[in-house]
Amino acid sequence: MNTKLLSLSKNEDFKLILKGKKISNKYLTIFFKNLSDKNNNKLNISFVAQKKIGNAIKRNKIKRRLKNIMNQILKILKINLNYSYLIIAKKEILNAKFLDIKNSLLKDYKKIK
Repeated sequence: MNTKLLSLSKNEDFKLILKGKKISNKYLTIFFKNLSDKNNNKLNISFVAQKKIGNAIKRNKIKRRLKNIMNQILKILKINLNYSYLIIAKKEILNAKFLDIKNSLLKDYKKIK
């Protein structure tokens, strides 16, 4: 199954998801909520790295890593496509190893039913 990652674009969607459920770990926080106007064939997900984490180069590196991890997780795990996801990175993610981030994200997605 080849699922395409689709980024959230509307400000209202971000606000709605922030009011939904959340799971947090050492490296990031995952907000998720069922949005009514969503296409269930694609994974609606956005990655956020705030300015306090670092400059644009560091933030973009974090987002590239997270997209890569999500593409790998989609091959391993069946993720609930009914939800829209918002992943907010924490400062600890800068010095973390790729495998540690992947394992913590994988463990969190197993909790979401």
